[in-house]
Amino acid sequence: MSKNLLTNNAISWMIYLAVMFGLGYLVVAGASSMGYNWQWYRIPQYFFSEKNGTIELGLFTIGVLNTFKISFIAFFIACAFAIVLVALRLSHLIVGRTLSITILELVRNTPILVLLYLFYYVFGPVFSLEREAAGIACLAVFHGVLISEILRSAIEAVPKGQWEGAKSIGMSPFQTYRYIILPQSVSFVIPPLTGELIHLIKNSAVVSVIAVVELTTIGRNVISDTYMSFEVWFTIAAIYLVITLSFSAMFHVVEKRFALKS
Repeated sequence: MSKNLLTNNAISWMIYLAVMFGLGYLVVAGASSMGYNWQWYRIPQYFFSEKNGTIELGLFTIGVLNTFKISFIAFFIACAFAIVLVALRLSHLIVGRTLSITILELVRNTPILVLLYLFYYVFGPVFSLEREAAGIACLAVFHGVLISEILRSAIEAVPKGQWEGAKSIGMSPFQTYRYIILPQSVSFVIPPLTGELIHLIKNSAVVSVIAVVELTTIGRNVISDTYMSFEVWFTIAAIYLVITLSFSAMFHVVEKRFALKS
């Protein structure tokens, strides 16, 4: 079985590399046919540069750091927002369930770009939100409703007998969640929550439309100054790819270790 798994992984990687090579060849061939002048030698300075004997962060590196800052702040707020939505959804209050479902359906069925414009141009002036705060709030709300569904599904995946057993020995609802339900739900939550974090990091690029300083915004600014469209967009795409693959690999290891401990 392990030999078949290794073979399947090798074939998948070969197909992936072949597709990437083909796409790269088409782009390079198309750019060459237009007489495009490649300037890859100028790209390294946008990661690190030396000035007066000291190493300074380049624009792309600053953009990556800002992307991480925006993404992680939005993710933690989204998790808190999701917990509130789940608590309302699973409560016995009709008003709470209705409110949670209404927010879920409204946000989930609204394109994130439209939601961003609402937060910046409508809610921003009302609540005095700066560009970055509006962008973070938009990402947090949009992904918060998605995370709430992940949490709700994980809680409901716990067998009904666990609830009945906790009730039969006199546990309160809080004790049931703390000692019985939540520890079992964690194993269901980790994989989709990892995917949602990666999804949020990629979606953080959307805040560039309101000029929030992050990787995509900096890339557009560099292109406007240098006209290196292909080099810059290839580099930014590669950066996002490295980030997402790194997080996927890291959380895969965490998931395996958690599964072994469980």
